[in-house]
Amino acid sequence: MKLPLQSLQVVTIESFGAGPYASMFLADLGAAVIKIENSETGGDASRGVGPYFLGEHDSDYFQTFNRNKKSVSLDLKTEYGKRALHAIVAKSDAVLNNLRGDLPAKLGLDYRSLKKVNPRIVCTHLSAYGRDNERAGWPGYDYLMQAETGFMAVTGEPGSPPTRMGLSIVDFITGLMSAVGLLSAVRGAQETGIGGDVDVSLFDAALHQLTYPATWFLNRGMVVGRNPRSAHPSVGPVQLYSTKDGWICIMCMKDKFWHRLLDCLGRKDLTGMEVFRDGASRKKNADQLTPVLDAEFAKRATNEWIELLAGEIPVAPVYGIAEALDSEFVKQSGMIAEMPHGASQHFRVLANPLRLDGQRLAGVPCSALGADTEEVLAECGFPVSDDSADITRPHENR
Repeated sequence: MKLPLQSLQVVTIESFGAGPYASMFLADLGAAVIKIENSETGGDASRGVGPYFLGEHDSDYFQTFNRNKKSVSLDLKTEYGKRALHAIVAKSDAVLNNLRGDLPAKLGLDYRSLKKVNPRIVCTHLSAYGRDNERAGWPGYDYLMQAETGFMAVTGEPGSPPTRMGLSIVDFITGLMSAVGLLSAVRGAQETGIGGDVDVSLFDAALHQLTYPATWFLNRGMVVGRNPRSAHPSVGPVQLYSTKDGWICIMCMKDKFWHRLLDCLGRKDLTGMEVFRDGASRKKNADQLTPVLDAEFAKRATNEWIELLAGEIPVAPVYGIAEALDSEFVKQSGMIAEMPHGASQHFRVLANPLRLDGQRLAGVPCSALGADTEEVLAECGFPVSDDSADITRPHENR
């Protein structure tokens, strides 16, 4: 398959999740992603994140975010490392980093530093809090953003302690925003010949996800809190219900789905009740409606309800990770793919969710730490000397 980004080359200085997630999407779509790492200190810190490893300087965690990338070993704090980086940048379209906000300028990774090497280079900076404010020097991670931007205040059951989402969703959202910003700026640079800086922070990306609750508060003073059973803040019935053997999620976002649900349950008697007249009324009177629907759903197992309701109303079973990954639908979708690795020939990963002309995007493991150094530098016409092994100081992470 001819991939749409095959003519794009991106240099990354990245670690953990957010930056690597962004560049992995670019790599999956065909971009040549050259990952700059410090081999003396183990490279990307996520190579050492357990509990499962694929040999030295490699792990299941690392390969989750770094497929289809090359690894080049350089120390950007040495003169040799800087000159080697410039040689690569001269032949690249973009540089992506997820360092602490005050570090790109110090390491010469911003447009001001690199435009003399390549005036059309796009420098994308994914930081914790941004590069131009009082928090530029602060380290930061996903969980901190969830805490400060309100995520934890709206997650979980009422009365429980503040609760984070179970996945590092802010990292992944910010990564995707970085990829969009990078590609947009590259498109502009192709037309004008002039690149520039693109910035996105974990904090800004997280705050932006408040979406309509933020609009309600900013304009109406309404504060969205936690709702029992993970319910929608203004429409019902949109929440979890208990079945004979577990839980089910029902989303009657429209009146037609409510009436169809009543048909399927054999409870048309609820149709004329004023307290359940519309979505807002059903939400307001959820304390009356929930036990009624719980009693109905308790009559069958979750899978039985899915068979009865699927295609009739928006419905889903509530699964744990094992059940989610083992489901027949996931198997049919092709979302689980084998990516043979030197340490595990049947290593499995989640496929990229994008499909081109109906086909899933292929993936190979990221190269071993520093394995592509000689090849990449040779392609740039830069000498591979003994200096390339002089890597004594680690990259600092955001």
